Amino acid sequence: MPPTATEAPLLPPARRSRPTTSLTFDGIRSRAARSLRQAAPALLAYTAVRVFALLVLGVWAHKEGHGIWPTLAADWDSKWYLGIADHGYARELGTEYDANNLAFFPLYPYLVKGFAVVTPGSRASVGLVLAVVCSFPAAWGVFAVGNRLYGRRVGTLLTFLWACLPVGLVEWMGYTESLFTAFAAWSLYAVLTGRWLWAGSLAALSGLTRPTGIALAAAVSLCGLLALRRHFSWRVLTGALIAPLGWLAYVGWVGLRLGRWDGYFAVQKLWHNELDGGVETLRRMREFLAYDSTPELFLVIVTATLLASVVLFALSVWDRQPLPLLIFTGVLLAIVLGSGGVYFSRARFLLPAFPLLLPLALVMARASRRFLVLGVTGAVLCGAYCGAYMVLVWPSAP
Repeated sequence: MPPTATEAPLLPPARRSRPTTSLTFDGIRSRAARSLRQAAPALLAYTAVRVFALLVLGVWAHKEGHGIWPTLAADWDSKWYLGIADHGYARELGTEYDANNLAFFPLYPYLVKGFAVVTPGSRASVGLVLAVVCSFPAAWGVFAVGNRLYGRRVGTLLTFLWACLPVGLVEWMGYTESLFTAFAAWSLYAVLTGRWLWAGSLAALSGLTRPTGIALAAAVSLCGLLALRRHFSWRVLTGALIAPLGWLAYVGWVGLRLGRWDGYFAVQKLWHNELDGGVETLRRMREFLAYDSTPELFLVIVTATLLASVVLFALSVWDRQPLPLLIFTGVLLAIVLGSGGVYFSRARFLLPAFPLLLPLALVMARASRRFLVLGVTGAVLCGAYCGAYMVLVWPSAP
């Protein structure tokens, strides 16, 4: 359900919503129902894309003799989240690489643990269902941002494109991307509509979900401080101060648990996740593009995604997207490109950066019917094929 409040948004006056006049339960429910009806075509398109991709995966897996349930629910990073839900966090730093579960943020695994207590089935099935369920408020939030800025058609196309991303299958796997994107989309929408307490609270929750929650916190806090320069408001100040608390709380807790102030960053170092200014990223790109005569297809997809993201961010700046969106995608892109960690997961790390797709959604919204049909068909087929390839052929984590 979308947030409700009354502060002035960071948009031109002509685009501002009327102030909220009722905070009653019936009023909130009525507004949410209207918003959901408006988003219905986008949610139907999202569901259709995801179901088609799942069918392609199922047919391919059947021909190869593979089961898809373990891959979707309990493989790679999903194992780490389920391990945290089962046994909690490590108490020592250790020296072994890629082995300390303190690198994984707590909200998703503890939600899995909590829901598993009151629902049937294994924790793996609960985790998968949770990810799938969270993908729908995430898609709704993506639509809400696009609709707010450019209207219903662009909002629907933005949601569709987000579903068709080459690694979009992760949205229906036991990973945190769906939950994080839901927080990010509605927090950005809250900033755009001036609902600062909601924006800060959702940003704080995102900071308990993924390390890149700091990018959303930066967007909310910086835009809040800029808004305070024009007009002081306790709601704006509170939202700006709340936004980074989730991320800071977990990083601080890891430091206390390990008995050193840089405990979390020491854990990340054991996972090879250190900021190097993009040196490793450029090295890997040069290796695939210039020296590897037969590069692995999935690594080509990752490299193309990173390069396209840079171009789309430049177009977003050129289009003068609202500042909250530019800060969020810019910081997220800087973290992903500037990290020296694993290369093959970086397309997945950019999955929540849906505002980068706005330039494409605008082009498709203005395109002829023939071009639109070709674009939609190509996006659906490409997304379904890449997703199935990612989990059935690629031998490592998404």
